Amino acid sequence: MNSTQLIRVRWGVRGALVLGVAASVAANILHALPNPISQTIAAWPPLALLLTVELISRIPVHRQSLAVVRLAATASIAGIAAWVSYWHMAGVAARYGEVGAAPYLIPLSVDGLIVVASICLVELTGRIQLVASNPVAKAAAKADIPADAKPDTRRTRKRDTGTAVARLRSRHPDLSNQEIAARLGVTDRTVRRHLSAAA
Repeated sequence: MNSTQLIRVRWGVRGALVLGVAASVAANILHALPNPISQTIAAWPPLALLLTVELISRIPVHRQSLAVVRLAATASIAGIAAWVSYWHMAGVAARYGEVGAAPYLIPLSVDGLIVVASICLVELTGRIQLVASNPVAKAAAKADIPADAKPDTRRTRKRDTGTAVARLRSRHPDLSNQEIAARLGVTDRTVRRHLSAAA
């Protein structure tokens, strides 16, 4: 994937994350007491998680030790948000008619979506930054080939010159080697070498 495709995918992942957080916020608000203070407190954990994921996905890592602290803090916030939201959503699902295991499984689908979207968002942002900062990775992304697969430009150039020499010789058999060399911008010796190799 090139950087444009990666950015498009990132917007889709960001939309999935926002959808999961919105479902979690809605459940938390429905579960809270019917007053603005209780509802604001209940809505805060998933919003904090969304903001944290946005921060770690947008700000590049410069020091490994700080990256570890940042990821640990994000994991803590995610754990708090998941715990609070899980029980709020389970209570709301049971109150609105879900029975059996459903009230306990539905919150897992929401929290799972948030976790997967968060990890994907961080991974995609890292890949986009790599492509943007690394010319080899950028070229590989454009060609949709692995970044470590370096093309042998000398071999490609040699093959292209050989093809051009053969093409000129077949179209204009009356041209001398010097004339072919002049047209292609190569030496007479290069033309002789390609013609002898073709023969």
